[in-house]
Amino acid sequence: MALQDFKVLTFDVVGTLIDFEGGMLDYFRRVVPDSKITDEEFLAAYRRARAEDKTMWYPDDLERCWHLMAKSLDLPDSDALAQGLRDSVVHWKAFPDSVDALKRLRKHFKLVAMTNSQRWALSHFEKTLDFPFDDSNTADDALTEKPDPQYFAYARGRYDAKWGFKQEDNLHVAQSQYHDIGVADALGLKTCWIERRHAQPGFGGTMEVPELTEPSYHFHSLTQLADAVEANQ
Repeated sequence: MALQDFKVLTFDVVGTLIDFEGGMLDYFRRVVPDSKITDEEFLAAYRRARAEDKTMWYPDDLERCWHLMAKSLDLPDSDALAQGLRDSVVHWKAFPDSVDALKRLRKHFKLVAMTNSQRWALSHFEKTLDFPFDDSNTADDALTEKPDPQYFAYARGRYDAKWGFKQEDNLHVAQSQYHDIGVADALGLKTCWIERRHAQPGFGGTMEVPELTEPSYHFHSLTQLADAVEANQ
């Protein structure tokens, strides 16, 4: 199926459009400026914390994560520091190509957010991204989080009811193999993997997978996706 044949692009937001790793690291370096912990050590501790069973809705869960990370990394800990990590999402930046590429893609498709974040957080991310979405789904809308297949069913029901689009009209665009690409592929969706960490080792702050799922399309940036769409008009 050619890229231009799709009608709706669904997007993971945190990690695909918003640089959550950079945002968390900026906060960490600001509040613990003398720490010798490396970026990868910090992100690995975050990944372990997010893998715990007793998670809460994201990004409220960042408070719980800070306490666990502080214990494992011997960092200063307090409720204020934990809440500060949660509140830092307001200042997280978009990847340098996100805003322009979304504007280009919106000329060709309906754009829909599919985020594990709560609505309050998405409202800040949308502003940072210059309000690109025609519709949006959040964890507190769907009452579940990716990779739960029910989240994808919820999103599919919305774009079907709103525009009459079917699953075959949808390309799911995401960075996370764990939360998005693997499950979307298993559900029969076409997928576009934006491999944001292509030049970096490991999984960073994203949950690991034992084996990568081969996506329908694979790019290293959102600009590359927009270029490919425009090249095939």
